[in-house]
Amino acid sequence: MDVSDKLPADQSDDDARLHQLGYAQELKRTMSAFSNFAVSFTIISILSGCLTLYGTGMKTGGPAAMIWGWPLVGAFVVLIGLGMAEVCSSYPTAGGLYYWAAKLATKNGPAWSWFTGWFNLIGQIAVTAGVDFGAALFLNAFLDLQWGFSATPPHTILLLAIILVVHGTLNTLGVRIVSIFNSISVWWHLIGVTVIVVVLIFVPSKHQDASFVFGHFVNQTGWSSSVYVFALGLLLAQYTLTGYDASAHMTEETKNAAKAGPRGIINSILVSLVAGWILLIGLTFAIQDYDGAVGSATGVPPAQIFIDATGVTTGKFLLLICIGAQLFCGMASVTANSRMIYAFARDGAIPGSRIWHKINKRTQTPTNAVWFAAGGALLLALPYLFSATAYTAVTSIAVVGLYVAYVIPIFLRVRKGDAFEKGPWNLGKWGKPIGVIATGWVVIIFVLFMLPTASPVTIDSFNYTPIAFLVVLGGAGLWWLVSARKWFTGPKVQGSAEEIAAVEQELKELG
Repeated sequence: MDVSDKLPADQSDDDARLHQLGYAQELKRTMSAFSNFAVSFTIISILSGCLTLYGTGMKTGGPAAMIWGWPLVGAFVVLIGLGMAEVCSSYPTAGGLYYWAAKLATKNGPAWSWFTGWFNLIGQIAVTAGVDFGAALFLNAFLDLQWGFSATPPHTILLLAIILVVHGTLNTLGVRIVSIFNSISVWWHLIGVTVIVVVLIFVPSKHQDASFVFGHFVNQTGWSSSVYVFALGLLLAQYTLTGYDASAHMTEETKNAAKAGPRGIINSILVSLVAGWILLIGLTFAIQDYDGAVGSATGVPPAQIFIDATGVTTGKFLLLICIGAQLFCGMASVTANSRMIYAFARDGAIPGSRIWHKINKRTQTPTNAVWFAAGGALLLALPYLFSATAYTAVTSIAVVGLYVAYVIPIFLRVRKGDAFEKGPWNLGKWGKPIGVIATGWVVIIFVLFMLPTASPVTIDSFNYTPIAFLVVLGGAGLWWLVSARKWFTGPKVQGSAEEIAAVEQELKELG
């Protein structure tokens, strides 16, 4: 539908493009390009992903796997980000990935859109769970050190619930306050990493040598294959470098979205790659007692490394920097997750869609979707009460769910070939080869992170990632076969130019 020639003279290019894609401007478009970048950078959060999975990395490959796995994974993530950015420029909508899949598929578009959306949904919820779960772990460690609030699973889940309520509440206050927090978060992360690394360079009385940091391999998984263990160790980098699709989901609230969205995706990856590698190297050089950190009573090895290297007081200070970053990250994750839920519900693809698509007229934000995101994250983390490896499973779910959703539109763009309608930000002749490599990498990690992470496989060590996907995607698949394929036609447009204008006029009168 092309309605651009019927739009009012004062209609912005952003609104005009959104109208062409079939949607009214329901969300408030106030975010700058920097704010759009800040959302993705905050969700990637090197002080969250790198540090919350650092203890896992110490067992699955150790320093060698963490330090060299980071740039290895990062190279493929950049390619995936480039492919996503090109498509984002063509279709700057809050629906993002599942909308792109519908538009790029040459046939069976509704099916491609349906399953892309469900992969994205479970991945987004898992990221929110993983980030705030990590914040709860670190906060529990601090409370244990400060006031003896022991680091136990029930305490951690309690803290997680409180954090999710706080993040849900902040997101109901409107996008402006979220944007301010995200902008602060960028500098918190960059200054925080600098402070942590500088302290770990100058304060400890001794450091590990370079051969340890760049070459020491550790296998505490029970598996005998070093190659398999190294591959499992890639989870740290792959999980950390997720969430940059947030820039796409926020495009309906971003100015100059067709350029700002793609740049937000790429810049958030590149800045995180550099800063994250510096952080990992600095932290690994500062290890004083490897086994003591792995078995720390706090349950958080980086916290033990801080304390061993700098003393209790300084260690707590560094821990607080990490907790602050993780809380910023969790808040942004709820924001992006709620926008995806809002858009998917707008097209009737979630049970109770009318509820989750509802917009708060005062703030012009999807308040109900915010609480869907928070509640789903808590539900996904509850198995931690019974399983010691639940956090690893949550991060695997996030990686598999998000990256499959990321790569489906890239694969469809490659298959579409020269018929793909490029936006103002595009890869030119490099679009196809980049898309092929990106697709191949996601196929590899899809299989890898479904596999068991510890041997022998028991109830406590079982990787329940496949079960989570069978339950959610099995349900979505059954729903598709029984019902949805008869009525789900992909993303719904909201009407003609006149109908869209009427929706926007109603919003102006109400707000």
